Amino acid sequence: MQALLGVIFHFIGGFASGSFYMPYKKVRGWHWESFWIVGGLFSWLIAPPLAAWLTIPGFADIIKSAGGTTLGMCYFFGVLWGIGGLTYGLGVRYLGVSLGSSVILGLCMVFGALIPALYYDLFPKAGKDTLSLLTQTNWGLTVLAGLALCIVGIVICGKAGMMKEKQISSHTTDPHGAGGKTEYRFGLGMFVAIVSGVLSACFNFGLEAGKPMAELANNLWKAANPGQGEFLYQNNVTYVVVLWGGLTTNFIWCMILNARNKTFGDYTNKQTPLAANYLFSALAGITWFLQFFFYGMGESKLGNGASSWILHMAFIILVANMWGLVLKEWKGVNKQTISTIIAGIIIIILSVLLVGYGNSIK
Repeated sequence: MQALLGVIFHFIGGFASGSFYMPYKKVRGWHWESFWIVGGLFSWLIAPPLAAWLTIPGFADIIKSAGGTTLGMCYFFGVLWGIGGLTYGLGVRYLGVSLGSSVILGLCMVFGALIPALYYDLFPKAGKDTLSLLTQTNWGLTVLAGLALCIVGIVICGKAGMMKEKQISSHTTDPHGAGGKTEYRFGLGMFVAIVSGVLSACFNFGLEAGKPMAELANNLWKAANPGQGEFLYQNNVTYVVVLWGGLTTNFIWCMILNARNKTFGDYTNKQTPLAANYLFSALAGITWFLQFFFYGMGESKLGNGASSWILHMAFIILVANMWGLVLKEWKGVNKQTISTIIAGIIIIILSVLLVGYGNSIK
């Protein structure tokens, strides 16, 4: 039952992440950097402390009691994660949407799942899943098999994307404000995608670095609620600090783009639907944050090991591809391409089931 609840929570989080960009499509007359940072203020500055305040009594005191090393590492990994998010756009620009996304998310999944496990092999800590544990137990091998199967699904989805790009002459806009057509440059694109995939995985490293805060929140809650199990919202205090780092990176870059593109006027431009633009940007930002709100709940049921990160990433990829089908982004391609993307989605679903089963026999 614990594993099933964990999978459900991760699905809700993945659905939020795969869907958060939809409200941005309703923004009119603003440039990317303007609506991105408005939404980001809700994602990284407003929603995290609000969620912590609603769920963790005295969360600010927990942060204050954390050592400088803990806070510094959380913030540092948040900054690196923010850079990974920004370089995502360049990977898409040079490789195309499908291939770029598949490479980046695949790398993010692998590094985010396995590096913490390898770290705890080198620096053991009670209760942490190690790479040795994963490779020496039936449940661990099942989880790793789910990871491998998910990577296969991502590769197939990427293949479908490349088939689509050959069949439809389309223009891909750089989501990070550069604009223009896709500039296919495989070597540079792969380098940027690897950087993005590795750095994007730093969010999971930030959660690991902030574990002392989450554990304190968990212990305080258990003392006040004996016999109730693990605290669902323990990670909400860690998000506050990690997302400060993400805010720093994104805020600096968006301000640079505002200055370079002379788009500071977007925020007060009465020729645009200002109220609606702020509303939809805020909705997108809050929806984005909900992915980690529910990730934390799923992690409390499954543990912050490889399986939680695999499920989170798998559901994001699954939902994003499902939205592509619903919005008819694959309209105009042949049946072979449609069959390929559906096959990729089915394989990702099977990988989710396999990881969930691995946790159920843990």
